[in-house]
Amino acid sequence: MMLFYTPSMRLILITSNPGKAKELKKYLEPEIEIEHVNMKYEELRNDAPEEIAKESAKRLAEELKKPLIVEDSGLFIKALNDFPGTCSAYIHKRIGLKGILKLMENVKDRTCLYKSAIAYCEPGNEPISFLGEEKGKIAEKEKGSYGFGHDPIFIPEGSNKTYGEMENCENVKKFRRIAANKLKEYLLKK
Repeated sequence: MMLFYTPSMRLILITSNPGKAKELKKYLEPEIEIEHVNMKYEELRNDAPEEIAKESAKRLAEELKKPLIVEDSGLFIKALNDFPGTCSAYIHKRIGLKGILKLMENVKDRTCLYKSAIAYCEPGNEPISFLGEEKGKIAEKEKGSYGFGHDPIFIPEGSNKTYGEMENCENVKKFRRIAANKLKEYLLKK
């Protein structure tokens, strides 16, 4: 695959989630300028966020005829057999944080993994994806109002606070930043 970008490249990010757009801009700019396109799109059903992101990126790059990135992430709770996983956004809308906490009542093993996959694709080429993961545990109750999604119930490894309790939590979050840094490194060395 040939890329004809300079370090001041511009990429389209397709997401209907303003929180993701804010975080990815923070992680990728100024080296890679991000143009956020707020657009909903159908997603493949799969247990691997990398596969979902790659399929979406390829389809959208062909449709829009432009190089772009998409991100798929999920919260994988060990005691719930990795539920909600790649269905995290859907489950969040249906049962919310309270519903997940209800499922975790009386569960001792609260370990979980936050995963983020960012896929990049140019029209006519195969997509590539970059995975970021972060270990943590599920809080006993919702705490804090910062961040978005599952941040008020996710306690990152080595902390006793949820991301929801951390002002400017995007400066501390690792899972999406790891994926974004892998993408940035790939694009800037081409």
